[in-house]
Amino acid sequence: MSILSIEQLDVLLVEPSSTQRHIIEDYLGQLGAGRFHAVETGEQALESMHSHPPELVISAMHLPDMTGTELVQKMRGEDRLLDIAFMLISSETGIRYLEPLRQAGVIAILPKPFSLDQLRTSLLATLDYLEPEPLDLEKFSPDELKVLIVDDSFTSRRIVRQMLERLGIEQFSEAENGKQAMQMIDQEFFDLIVTDYNMPEMDGEELSQFIRTRSSQQSVPVLMVTSETDQSRLAGMEQSGVSAVFDKPITVETLRDTIQRLLA
Repeated sequence: MSILSIEQLDVLLVEPSSTQRHIIEDYLGQLGAGRFHAVETGEQALESMHSHPPELVISAMHLPDMTGTELVQKMRGEDRLLDIAFMLISSETGIRYLEPLRQAGVIAILPKPFSLDQLRTSLLATLDYLEPEPLDLEKFSPDELKVLIVDDSFTSRRIVRQMLERLGIEQFSEAENGKQAMQMIDQEFFDLIVTDYNMPEMDGEELSQFIRTRSSQQSVPVLMVTSETDQSRLAGMEQSGVSAVFDKPITVETLRDTIQRLLA
């Protein structure tokens, strides 16, 4: 469990509705969060983050000057703001809004209305993201692992790498698509491969099939990260030989537990 607590979490709330803002602030207070302040617009949020970077941003989807999606994308485009945890609260279900958020590595997407327990769970996931327990692999140290991360999005690769680094892993290689990864797998040994599903040149399913049938590392654990909901495509991923499939947004706890199960 993280040594951080909800009481110590520094939160920036971005919410234009005074009613919704008071509800969220009341919930945060009930959960013991004492370090939070609120702004109404995306630009105010960015200005606040530049002067005092928080550990977590909780944002509505629809702000007066931008969407929550645009806000997190602006954050991920700046080195100083790239690693700040982000949580969305929205009744929005449209894929054009939510898919970029999942790609940007949000901690959670809470519905409207949400419960106190849902917020508590998301705050605990934030703590685990910021200060997770290290991997316990019994027979060897996490820093001995060699990991290949495959994703066409630099931001997504950065977020997965950051999670793995916080678990104690230090040795990484990166590829932008399955075809590039295939060449790297032919040249170097890896203990673990984490791949996105949707990629140009060669997607994650095709990469997994190559690893299992034609590579020299047919037994290496392959973790697939995806926001795909189509059941036939999900079934195809399973049949391609992946060791585990993760929904976006992925949590550090799920990642840690899966790696320990596969490698301990």
